[in-house]
Amino acid sequence: RAVSASVRKNGENHSDTLKLVGRRNKEEGWKVFDDVVIQNARNGLVSFELNEHLESFVVIRFSFLLENAYLLLFAQALEEAVCSTMANVILYRKRENPYKIVVLLCTSKELSCEVQNLHEEGYFGPPEPTQQFPLREGEQIHFRFRGNIFASENGKDFGKVYRLIFHSQRKLRLELQIKEVDEFGNYSSPHYKGTAVFYKITKEMITKKWEQPLPYGEYQHQPPLCKLALTLPKYEKLINRPRSTKRISSDSLEALWDNLLYWLAEELAEDNTSLLALCLPVRRSILQLVRLKCPDNLTHQIYELLCCWKKTLPRSADKQQLLSHYLRKSGRSDLSEELRFKWQNKVFT
Repeated sequence: RAVSASVRKNGENHSDTLKLVGRRNKEEGWKVFDDVVIQNARNGLVSFELNEHLESFVVIRFSFLLENAYLLLFAQALEEAVCSTMANVILYRKRENPYKIVVLLCTSKELSCEVQNLHEEGYFGPPEPTQQFPLREGEQIHFRFRGNIFASENGKDFGKVYRLIFHSQRKLRLELQIKEVDEFGNYSSPHYKGTAVFYKITKEMITKKWEQPLPYGEYQHQPPLCKLALTLPKYEKLINRPRSTKRISSDSLEALWDNLLYWLAEELAEDNTSLLALCLPVRRSILQLVRLKCPDNLTHQIYELLCCWKKTLPRSADKQQLLSHYLRKSGRSDLSEELRFKWQNKVFT
């Protein structure tokens, strides 16, 4: 039979080479038909005769010689581009509940509309949508979570692999709950950190029983299609403790010690106690620095000296016992006993 096709509308160069590339069916693949004579007609039309049925074909015009292998690669790439649709993945969190996320696969041309719809539902980034990538009808996106965050559809089964099957005319969406894997992880950050890793599953990779998900081990070694980083805020956990085990934070202890040292400085200053009389093991340069810093206020001098002494102690040191010892050594056993009483009863005023 005779077939005609449009190759080029104007500016034809009659010295160009024309070749027919086609395929009888998908199983056989593309083939270059070198024995087919292509007639170059006017207005970009060509004609040729075929004695067999071709499921698909393309006539390629080129001005320099090319090996058939390159023509086959071009035909395959052209088919892939024609049959593919550019798509994006969106992963947003619920604004009032960051533990609830939505993962949506949409065509790139509908991205802005879908983002707006999610905003109206209360879902926002970060992360931002992925870069666009090509997908064919029926291909799948598999994804799982790594790091210190995992997800569940029902709030019970965490750590699974999830999938979205691409159809350009349908909305592809999953609503998931996320939580931290280790509540003590990411200790140096105010957030728990994780990553959603996405893989593209082509039609050739999909099993005959397409409703069964492809085992993760069959594609985990291939490069991922894209990744999206996400975080979860950390919240202070309220622990009910008996009064006898009530904790005092290090910041609170520092504030209490500050009050205690200032009280002691006031008591010592009332008796005009000299800095040397305190018998604290500090360098003479510290004494000079304290006098220069507070030349006209003995209370402040003693307070600064006590603070400098405390900073030289290791965290594990029993500050109250040491300070009581130096007070007794300085002849102030009365203040030593009062200091011990205030410390034991947590009275710092």
